[in-house]
Amino acid sequence: MTESPLTTPVVFLLGPVPVTLPVVVTWGLMAAMTLGSALATRRLRVERPGAVQTVLELVVETLRRQIAETMQTDATPFLPLLGTLFLYLAVANLSGLVPGLKAPTAFLETAAALALVVLVASQALGIHRRGLWPYLKGFAHPTPLLLPLNILSELTRAFSLSIRLFGNVMSGEFVIAIVLSLAGLFVPVPLMALELLLGLVQAYIFTILAAVFIGGAVGTIEKG
Repeated sequence: MTESPLTTPVVFLLGPVPVTLPVVVTWGLMAAMTLGSALATRRLRVERPGAVQTVLELVVETLRRQIAETMQTDATPFLPLLGTLFLYLAVANLSGLVPGLKAPTAFLETAAALALVVLVASQALGIHRRGLWPYLKGFAHPTPLLLPLNILSELTRAFSLSIRLFGNVMSGEFVIAIVLSLAGLFVPVPLMALELLLGLVQAYIFTILAAVFIGGAVGTIEKG
């Protein structure tokens, strides 16, 4: 019987603290991405870059261009946060295609944690760029009567960001699990290829929405 998508399996206890499956998978992905980055960047060259360096530069420049177009400003200060967010999401979403693994983003707690990172980062960057008092005054724009609604809007945007990611990744894995249980060894390759595409699309959408939220907080674009 397929377990509930809202169930978070506990792998082991760290003292009184339960360590869940998405946390363990995230630790593994972080270790793999760190090792992969170290190996891929150990021989960077200005002249005659290798194939791996060329691909890395293409990915970084594509991310930089997308962030700059979305935030309508220089993307350099925001590239470490948003670029890392996209790469982690892409790897995490696709990890569910590996036999025996379940994507950590298919659990609500991981999606909520990522949305919380975006919420805290947008507020911190907004205060850093605009100053504490001017930034806080923005919540009372255009009238102080809208102060509670503007604060609630910030919280609901983070909530919708997490639900969107969790819902899409979880539903995709849920459908594949059902089809696999019916097809047995006849793996539905076209369906898994579609899931691969959807995983990358969800990583892109989450990152672009994060760029929009941060751009609204720092004042480079108008808040939606």
